[in-house]
Amino acid sequence: MPYQFSQESEKRFGKLLEMFPDKRSVILPGLYLLQKEKGYVDREGMEYLAEKIGAPISLAQVYGVATFYTLYNKKPVGKFHIQICGTSSCYIRGNDAIEKHICSKLGVKLGQTTSDKKFTVEEVECLGACGYAPMVQINEAYYENLTLEKVDELLQSLG
Repeated sequence: MPYQFSQESEKRFGKLLEMFPDKRSVILPGLYLLQKEKGYVDREGMEYLAEKIGAPISLAQVYGVATFYTLYNKKPVGKFHIQICGTSSCYIRGNDAIEKHICSKLGVKLGQTTSDKKFTVEEVECLGACGYAPMVQINEAYYENLTLEKVDELLQSLG
């Protein structure tokens, strides 16, 4: 059966269509809604979204937006999606040590998910919190001014 939004997401999507008269403006929040519900954005979801938005929006346009932004997961991720900033500000402040420590603690390499599907660790572009480096984003929460000790506490709290 092809993908379709839940009833709640369908209502939210309807409100998006009302809020944004230019259909192109619905692509970003539509992809976000799709990812919130499904956990990631795949071709099936992109096809569904393009169809829901309707002409003149095409699958190619939805695909272009989804693949341009790193905030959209293109494959399933773990329950806790750890995104480690890999840009200069965070690197200078020690994110390379944070990255190695997280991967070592979880027994994965960047881009991998733990065997229990609990954690996925990825390096991403700037998360916009340069003044609070080193930092990571886990799901939708930022964890800033990290030390190895704070990372250990954080991972332990997530289980």
